[in-house]
Amino acid sequence: MPTLSRITVFPVKSLDGLALDSATVGPRGALELDREYALFDADGEYVNGKATAQIHRLRSSFDPAIHELTVGRHGDDERHTFGLRDEAGRAACGEWLTDFFGEPVTVERDDAGGYPDDEELHGPTVISTGTVRAVADWFDLPPENVRRRLRANVEIGSTEPFWEDRLFADHGEVVAFTVGNCRFHGVNPCQRCVVPTRDPDTGEEMADFRERFVERREATLPEWTASERFDHPYRLMLNTVVPEASRDTEVAVDDEVTVEGVRASEF
Repeated sequence: MPTLSRITVFPVKSLDGLALDSATVGPRGALELDREYALFDADGEYVNGKATAQIHRLRSSFDPAIHELTVGRHGDDERHTFGLRDEAGRAACGEWLTDFFGEPVTVERDDAGGYPDDEELHGPTVISTGTVRAVADWFDLPPENVRRRLRANVEIGSTEPFWEDRLFADHGEVVAFTVGNCRFHGVNPCQRCVVPTRDPDTGEEMADFRERFVERREATLPEWTASERFDHPYRLMLNTVVPEASRDTEVAVDDEVTVEGVRASEF
């Protein structure tokens, strides 16, 4: 039986991840701390990886006990630390980021559910170790580099590539599965954007990444991936919803993962 091997949250949307031994599902179904903070431009739009490759050149770490963000430029040892729980700290961080990006940036907080990438499917994203290793082989990259490109919340320790494709079904259906005592509903394979094409340290785009990805995804597609939801091959990783009854439940590394089967769904 597979087990949960990694948990990663991204306290500030689009910045570096934070590895945890355990995490609690919050009131809207995302892992607590995940994307609790986000960067916005003067028009109120996200400053994120989809909007600008420059964000990849930021290195950051986050102290979850006191919500301190330490940030600096890639390749530069100088670091600056800001407390994000209070408005003054967020304002000071915004000033530093404004200087980095060369345009006005503010740091905002939503501690009720954060700023998820998918506004409808708030649950943690899921991938398997086998998938990470397969994609790493496609591009001759270290697995950790691929993890940073794909930015999954939950990694299941199955060595079988694309194991997580078992966790979605057709439209109007979900696949129920549990991680420890927490139930998830797998809804659809994640549609990828420009972010995985870029080096996570420099933002440099890999030539022909999408074309090579699509070619290899089609060539290695397992039989269990067949679904109406898999409508094109630039999809990888799983979007989920956590039912209300399982919110405020903890998941932890080494929890067993059990697939329960297909259920009817509103999605």
